[in-house]
Amino acid sequence: RGETYERRNELDEAVRDFRAAAALDPTAPRALESVGDALFLLQRFDRAADSYAAALRLDNRAAGVGYKLALALYRAGQIDRAVQAVDRALRLDTQTAAAAYLLGLCLHETHRDEEAIRWLERAVRLSPDLVLAREELADLYAAAGRHAEHLEQLRQIALREPTAVGRQIALGLAQARVGNEASAVATLGAALHGAVDRTQDQSSIYGALGTIWLERAQASGDRVYLAKAIEALRQGAAGPMASSELLTAYGRALLLAGQIDLAERTLKEASVRFPVAPSTFDLYAAAAERQGHLDAARRALIDDTALPHDDAKGASIARRIAAISAQLHDPQAAATWLAHASALAPHDVHGLVELARAELRVHNPAGARLAVARGLAEDPANQELLALTVP
Repeated sequence: RGETYERRNELDEAVRDFRAAAALDPTAPRALESVGDALFLLQRFDRAADSYAAALRLDNRAAGVGYKLALALYRAGQIDRAVQAVDRALRLDTQTAAAAYLLGLCLHETHRDEEAIRWLERAVRLSPDLVLAREELADLYAAAGRHAEHLEQLRQIALREPTAVGRQIALGLAQARVGNEASAVATLGAALHGAVDRTQDQSSIYGALGTIWLERAQASGDRVYLAKAIEALRQGAAGPMASSELLTAYGRALLLAGQIDLAERTLKEASVRFPVAPSTFDLYAAAAERQGHLDAARRALIDDTALPHDDAKGASIARRIAAISAQLHDPQAAATWLAHASALAPHDVHGLVELARAELRVHNPAGARLAVARGLAEDPANQELLALTVP
């Protein structure tokens, strides 16, 4: 009856009946294993692990239950215990790819990446179609700077999932990152011809191609590469599902080409596509400012402050907002944002000079005196601060 409940996804009832079965025959490990299975499906991983451990106490040669115990412990965040459990399971059955993959994951969690790589390599030898293991292995190869092996894993994944355009794109971009531009273009070109979804898939592929050309144009200053980037990104951005990241790349390319009006419109559209790419607001503000649209530029930068930045970047954005506010004849906002910049970069003496001047412009002598005092504490001989007359 518990199995019937489980098939109907009535898992609490299944747990109840499996426990009743275990109570009727305390020597039967299967009922305890079934309790663990139902609890695992309920994502009660700690309790599932307890049930699997109880089943193993009755039959400590059950490698499959040992693997389930390790997986439950891993999902419960008990990584050290999971390593011990999966190691025991692998001693009982050395040919289980899933267990080797799980051990690789656990070792990576404990920063033992070389060991993790060895176990993940074993997993894909045992089961070449285990894509999840290949993905993890590719990431570890990339982190270790083993670029050829990283690319080979991406190639193997793409071969096994030929209709998954994202796999082809990942391979193409990785090839480009290691300087193999011809292979990258060939990979993405083949993906383009084989795309099943003629809108979303092609948009993503054109975006990847355009990104490769754009990075090449930025690195070399070559206008031919820039033109190729703009054309590819234009085709990618034309789709209704174009991402903020793709539209932002197109806007960046247009800025480089001096097509400021189109760049501003493109980046404005990118700024309302979620999730917004990290550089969108910064680029949109730059385009709007060059067009003389200062209100729009300031709004974009204020929106940018809501994204996560380190203190140095946050201070830089605040100073840009202050500068635009001054151009908009809004001295109070300028002073407010300079104060914000100073809070993020408290040792920046030039910023304190600007803040003191801004406080004087809004008739806040107390704020100006505080800024001067902070600045002189950093640089007692600073002539700009000493020259300020604060009432």
